[in-house]
Amino acid sequence: MNVRRVGIVAKNGLVAASEHVSQLGAWLRARGVEAVYETDTATLAGSAAHSARTATRDLLPNDVDVIVVLGGDGTLLAMAARIARSGRDIPILGVNFGSLGFLTEIRIDELLPSMESVLGGTARLDERAMLEAVAYRNGQVFDTRIVLNDVVFTKAALSRMIELSVSVSTGFVTRVKADGLIIASATGSTAYNLAAGGPIVHPMVDAFVLTPIAPHTLTNRPVVIPGSTVVEVRPHANGEPEDVFVTYDGQSGYPLNEGDLVQVRKSAHVLRLVKGPARGYFEVLREKLKWGER
Repeated sequence: MNVRRVGIVAKNGLVAASEHVSQLGAWLRARGVEAVYETDTATLAGSAAHSARTATRDLLPNDVDVIVVLGGDGTLLAMAARIARSGRDIPILGVNFGSLGFLTEIRIDELLPSMESVLGGTARLDERAMLEAVAYRNGQVFDTRIVLNDVVFTKAALSRMIELSVSVSTGFVTRVKADGLIIASATGSTAYNLAAGGPIVHPMVDAFVLTPIAPHTLTNRPVVIPGSTVVEVRPHANGEPEDVFVTYDGQSGYPLNEGDLVQVRKSAHVLRLVKGPARGYFEVLREKLKWGER
């Protein structure tokens, strides 16, 4: 991988990252690599980004060969979706400034050594499957999203339990009566899915998970399904219209009407994550989630 330009994105208002953003830009320039700052991140960098190229978050993936994200998993998820929309196949190096940072697993003291391995072509990259969601209304597509973690159906703030019909490629599955439903990728299995009682799925497993949120019946349990499956979810009115919301990676969403249809399948796009030095998946589980500790 020939790296000529590196995009730098920090969480909005993350003043703690200012010094590191400036240092990274100088470090890259000293090696003949151009630093391209996301517009708001350039403000954090101050004078260090005075003559540097800048780009909006939406356009940044079109201008660079690698993106460095400084923040938490939410910042990385938002950039992952933008990379997928751009159609580019560029890796993300996530530096943790959040409270957990399961995806942004690289520590700040590991940033420059990790970048050195990226420039030298020796970095380890994880390919993570993404989900594509296509929403239909009156038989017409009205929205398409690509997400890394999950597609979540929930009730509105004051609505009662919601009802969702769930089908897969082979036919009808069930009618879920619950506070909601999570469709999670293997990567997303350690996010909202885990908090809702769903299983951890290794990211190299070609599968995703259907997890009801606080189901009305105890028999509605999480189920792991093949990655080749297409899931169809239809909301049913159970009170006020538009009492079902769909959200994408916890970043954005909208209300659904009865008769709407959302299809979720594995996307043709994958996200390439730069791995931390000599740290495997289960070590990350133990470090971040305290997995297996008493």
